[in-house]
Amino acid sequence: MRNLESVKNNYFAVGRYWGRLNSSFLQKGSICSMHTGVAISDFNWAWNEKPLDNSDIKSVEDIKEFYRQQKLRFWWWVYPRYDSSQTKEILENAGMRLITQIPCMAADLHVEFLEEKILAPITIAEVKDQGDLSVWADISFRGFQMPERAREQYNDFVLSFTRGSQAAQKLLLACWDGRPVATSLLFMNKDTAGIYYVATLPEYRNRGLGFYVTLAAMRAAKDAGYDNIILQATPAGAKVYRRIGFQEICQAKIYKLK
Repeated sequence: MRNLESVKNNYFAVGRYWGRLNSSFLQKGSICSMHTGVAISDFNWAWNEKPLDNSDIKSVEDIKEFYRQQKLRFWWWVYPRYDSSQTKEILENAGMRLITQIPCMAADLHVEFLEEKILAPITIAEVKDQGDLSVWADISFRGFQMPERAREQYNDFVLSFTRGSQAAQKLLLACWDGRPVATSLLFMNKDTAGIYYVATLPEYRNRGLGFYVTLAAMRAAKDAGYDNIILQATPAGAKVYRRIGFQEICQAKIYKLK
């Protein structure tokens, strides 16, 4: 149960944090939304922090209008604790459909293999300055294989990330023989830590980079005093994360406008 709470709490916190970077965070009762400015659905999030009922119908329409004005598509996330038959009915009546379910996973940070040595020719370092951040933005953009039309919007968002010892985020950049090729991001909030933005350039996949850049984020979380860590995985990524000790806690439902 604690890990289930950590999954949703970290996700809600990172959504608020990223939304406030560009003043896009919006809350209507127990319904929240944010956008990155990137015109791709899964970079713009809405979510409910309680099961929906009839009093939320107008707020759902308000959130839809919020994204319409921004000319952005979005995903609506529903976590198990806040799901219900009425939640499903309200979202479907608002023109949304369930498109997928995302595995949510957690891992204990007190395990021996966390000290596993990173094998050459891989090196991993934390992003410290704006130049490194620009490189991190480029590698994650290409690693996610995003359409070129979204590059300017994506750069605007990522280059607003704060860094430093007091920042809620740590950005990690992995290199292969000195060439930047993979990324991850650690987000820390109160008693939860989560991993996001794990991406590897297509031509460097299947070399262990996703494994090691995730492991580096886990080590950073442990060093910051956390006992466990969460992430949300693609089905393909889940196979890698299980090797590092992650276990599936639940699945989050994703709705999208028809």
